[in-house]
Amino acid sequence: MNTESTPIGVNLIVVLVGNTTISVARAQGVEIHDQAGFPVADTEQAIEAMSRFELAPVIIASVNKPVSDDLLRRLIGDARFQGEIHQIGPDIPPSIASSLQPDAGTGIDRLLAAAGAYDILEQACVVVDAGTAVTVDFVDGEGVFQGGAILPGLNMSLGALHNGAPALPEVSLAMPDAAEPFGKDTEQAMLNGAIYGLRGAVRLLTERYAERYGAYPLVIATGGDAELAFMQDDLTDRVVPELALRGIAIAYSAALTGDDAIELSR
Repeated sequence: MNTESTPIGVNLIVVLVGNTTISVARAQGVEIHDQAGFPVADTEQAIEAMSRFELAPVIIASVNKPVSDDLLRRLIGDARFQGEIHQIGPDIPPSIASSLQPDAGTGIDRLLAAAGAYDILEQACVVVDAGTAVTVDFVDGEGVFQGGAILPGLNMSLGALHNGAPALPEVSLAMPDAAEPFGKDTEQAMLNGAIYGLRGAVRLLTERYAERYGAYPLVIATGGDAELAFMQDDLTDRVVPELALRGIAIAYSAALTGDDAIELSR
């Protein structure tokens, strides 16, 4: 591909393959539009959604290699996607500095969400990504990813309680009764533990990060469960569901325009 012919602000199709969900969206520059999510078992449904976007480069990031390998194979063999198809990691690095060692095993989704968060806030921040798992990561005031913590996600926590203690019921994720701090039945008690336990963990981790950093950072939440868990949380500055997708668009733009701009190939 001739990178000089690709203008900044072009449309992209950005894709994040997670543990349970394939998220697809259209990016104009780094702004995300028309985001949709599909179960990882429904690769064809995700491809159909992508095909309805204007023909554009497809940029994929993944923490689920078997699913993303299958998705990539299908896209390359699909006549509707004959333009650029790239992967974050193998083709394009995430556009964020990190204090971690290259072999630290940090998920690409954490780095991309951190890049998206710093691009919006431009200051030290805690990035809470509430999905299958919950990550609580710190980005310093220079935009350097410092690492963080990984917790069970809300559905995982509720499922583990039921699986580990069969007398506890299967519970669908929802906000507990806000007017009643005491769980008056088992379901409400489990939801209290999941939601407020997570908020408490995020608060304590943020305090630890702030103590080490010497200043209190903003907290930004993303991920499929972020709005439910953190929209009404007074610690959280804002909820931005598409941070990792924004990070994909940022990485692509940086690959084309940085001092060490790379030659992208299909």
